[in-house]
Amino acid sequence: MPDDATPDVAGTADDSAARMEAARKEHIAFLGMGHMGGPMAVNLVKAGYPVTGFDVVPAAVEAAREHGVPVAASAAEAVAGADVVLTMFPSGQHVLDAYLGTEGQPGLLATAGADTMFLDCSTINVDEAREAARLALDAGHRSVDAPVSGGVVGAEAGTLTFMVGALPEDFEAVRPMLDVMGKRAVLCGEHGAGQAAKICNNLILGVSMIAVSEAFVLGEKLGLTHQALFDVASAASGQCWALTTYCPVPGPVPTSPANRDYQPGFAGALMAKDLKLALNAVQSTGVAARMGPLASEIYDAFSAEGGAGRDFSGIITDIRDKSGQ
Repeated sequence: MPDDATPDVAGTADDSAARMEAARKEHIAFLGMGHMGGPMAVNLVKAGYPVTGFDVVPAAVEAAREHGVPVAASAAEAVAGADVVLTMFPSGQHVLDAYLGTEGQPGLLATAGADTMFLDCSTINVDEAREAARLALDAGHRSVDAPVSGGVVGAEAGTLTFMVGALPEDFEAVRPMLDVMGKRAVLCGEHGAGQAAKICNNLILGVSMIAVSEAFVLGEKLGLTHQALFDVASAASGQCWALTTYCPVPGPVPTSPANRDYQPGFAGALMAKDLKLALNAVQSTGVAARMGPLASEIYDAFSAEGGAGRDFSGIITDIRDKSGQ
């Protein structure tokens, strides 16, 4: 989801224009053109980048083609001659399998030319991101992990936030592309740091949305109007993004999904996935977290019980139902 991060590195307008012009000469293989990747690829094409796309889902391929993205017949064909291989896959295993190849088929690392930039925008486990980077470097390539925040709306509008794990020089190399697809790009550290920032951010978001939703249901039980609670909490110590930008009840924030019957947005299944990634990191690091694991359990149940395709702020309906309303 969107955040208020600011660009990590600033440059003059002339520097930015020069970087952008140089980058537009680079050929991009864009693999994974689903709900997020498709609009991102379209924005790169509109900005003048030479892009060749590929997806295993025929509908995604057709949608990309209709929006002006040249499409290859295979991932190997898309990667041939590419300067940048951008991946947007559902899981870390998909990334690793694509890099290494499966069932005797050569992977992307073997197919790509020497010193290709591998830019992964998937949201995956931190350990998987570091492993992907290691594999890319060992194969003579460069690597950047840059998961995104902003949802489908942000992908379409080119207003995503990128949380980047990379060497500084590689971050600078991909910044012009990130600037086309988003409005913020933050260098969080070396390989894996982008994924770490993403799961920490969404851990905060998942927990805070549950807290805001519980407060509104409690307010309903106590006779408070939604607007009265919003007016107080949004200007007091309860203020947070889940309340002021993504309020889970209709009315106070007209642009929130609550006013559209919780159409995503950011689907409940995706929040469940990201909280599971955060839980994996909690367990591997030994952090004494209590709220994160509980939020993961709550969103797992919400997703399994019909909330997978609804916006994650629809968790309030689950809380309300279980409260006897």
